[in-house]
This record gives sequence, structure tokens and C-alpha cells, in this order.
Amino acid sequence: MTTESDARDELIDLAADFYDQFAAGKIPEMTLPTRTKSNIEYDEESGVWTYGDRTSTRSANSVRGARKLLKAAYTIEFLADQLDDDRSSTLRELYYLSESWDNDEAQFKSQDESNDLVEDLEIVTGVTREDFHMRPEESGAKVMGPLELREQTNRGDREIHCQLDVGQGGYQIPNNPDTIEFLDNDAEFVLCVETGGMRDRLVENGFDEEHDALVVHLGGQPARATRRLTKRFRDELDLPVVVFTDGDPWSYRIYGSVAYGSIKSAHLSKYLATPEARFIGIQPEDIVEYDLPSDPLADSDINALESELEDPRFQTDYWKEQIELQLDIGKKSEQQSLASRGLDFVTDTYLPERLGEMGVL
Repeated sequence: MTTESDARDELIDLAADFYDQFAAGKIPEMTLPTRTKSNIEYDEESGVWTYGDRTSTRSANSVRGARKLLKAAYTIEFLADQLDDDRSSTLRELYYLSESWDNDEAQFKSQDESNDLVEDLEIVTGVTREDFHMRPEESGAKVMGPLELREQTNRGDREIHCQLDVGQGGYQIPNNPDTIEFLDNDAEFVLCVETGGMRDRLVENGFDEEHDALVVHLGGQPARATRRLTKRFRDELDLPVVVFTDGDPWSYRIYGSVAYGSIKSAHLSKYLATPEARFIGIQPEDIVEYDLPSDPLADSDINALESELEDPRFQTDYWKEQIELQLDIGKKSEQQSLASRGLDFVTDTYLPERLGEMGVL
């Protein structure tokens, strides 16, 4: 775990590198990996997708490049001061806060610009934004299951059991899950669930209690904290991880981000991705077998599926077969379409059968 001092030192070292380049009569620059699909490579050792060797350079040899480095310098100063004061801020607050900086050229024009810069600093320093005390907007992701943990809070440490000490909503995942200490657990596996409605169905039906499952609500495209905690469950508690999503191309990408990482955060794949995670979401073959209520594929869905056939994260016989079947039947279905067979079907039949086939139950 990176300390506040380590994080601050990395930031100051980066700023010092800019100064050293100036002092040596060089035009300051910052080199980063190119963040595109074509620069994603499979890391055989870790089993995740990471950036390749292609790079791009932020250089002060142009007005545009000089502005980027100026904004980086102001952001480094802000983050270093924040760490000194043991304070934190959100990505949104950083964007607005820049309007108070004394140099107009250092101010951000959009939040996307400030978000991208924080990611640049992560890549160059090797320190996560959580260790810079940068918080995302609230994700709302939660955990329900037989796990006792200790978490750090502003009012001291507290111990929580994620079934006995929480309401129906479950335990809310903190911004930096590395501050959590696992004390005890009786879990058999981790079930990551895309939608809040399905999570609520599983909890109401007592699925977590009956099968000793840690039910993790992904909340759509999962936040980094959710993916990090899921990886910790796998690595530190040695629990199988399965991902339960809707049956559409966008949901397959949610699974992909949990298992293999995303293009945007490929520099953190070893920290966030869980390559052992398996897909248990609605399959195109389920739509046919169970005659599930469905919607026709839109043009954007078709384009996304065709893109996934070329996506390195989906280059397996299983995914090729399922995606080609979906293109053939021209349909997509949601998790909650399983309710067409009764409210208990998903917990009494569908999930137990799928988990049994996988050897999880």
C-alpha cells in the first residue's frame, strides 16, 4: 500500500524532472503510453490486458503541449498540498477548483480534461489517484454477504459484518478499499451483479445466506473501488468470482472490465482486474432456451457486437460462439427477464444450475 509520503514524493519528483529539463536547456516533456485499443496487449504473466510499447509525448514545443504541462504542474502542486494537509477532494471539485488558479492558461476547460490529466499523473508516477486522495463521485456500490471487516474512518476504525450489521442495502464500498482489513468470512464465492434491481431480488430471496455468497452490486459499469475490492476478494480470500449481467454487448464489456481491465485504465489492470472472473450473465443461448422476453438489437448493438469479435478481451471460442449466435437471433435480454418464469426462478433454478455447471456450487 502506497503511503501519503510516497505518493507526494512521486509527484514532486515529476515536477523536479520538468525543472531539470529546463535547467539542462531542454524543452520539457512527459511521455505516456498511447491509450487506444491498438496499443493493448495481453500480459501472459498476469492474465490481464495492459498498454503496449506505443507512446505519445506531452511536449512544451507547442502552445497546446505547453498548456498541458502547465496544467500538470498546477495539479501536482494542488495534490501535494492536499496530501500535506491530509485532505481529499473529488474529480469534480478539482475541475471547479482550477478556476481559482492565478493563471488562466492553467484552468481546465472541461472535467474530461482534468480527469484525463489525473490519469496521466497516475501513469507517469505509478501511483493511483486514490493514493493522491482523489475521490470519484459517489458510485453507490455495495456488498452483502458473510464477511466481517475493519474499515478506517475519520472517526477511527470500526468493525462491520456485511450481513449482521447492515440493512437490506448492504455495506457501502469506500473510495479506497485498500483501507479495509478482512477479519473473518464464511463466503464460498463472489457474485458481481450488474443491476440494482437484480441485486435486491437476490438479497430479498436470501441468496447470499443460502449459498454463502458475497453479492457485489456493480452499479452498471463498475467503479474502480468496486473492481479493486473484487480483486482483493479473489486474491486474498481465494474466492471464485462470477459476473452476472444483462445479455447485451454493453454488459459483456462490464464483465470484460472486471476480468481483464479497460482501455482507459489499462495502466492499473494488475491492480483492478480479476482475470479468473467468469461470466454467468444472460447468454444468447439462454434467450433461446428459456424463450426470454427480449428486445431487437439496435444498429448500435450490432456494431458493438461486431467490434467485440475483434476485441482482444473476447478472443475465445465461447465468446465468438455466443456473439455470433446473438447476431444471428438479433435479440438481447435483461437479467430481470428471468422473472417471466417467476420471482424465485433466478435464485432457485437459473443461478444454482449455472454455478453448478461451473463447479462453484
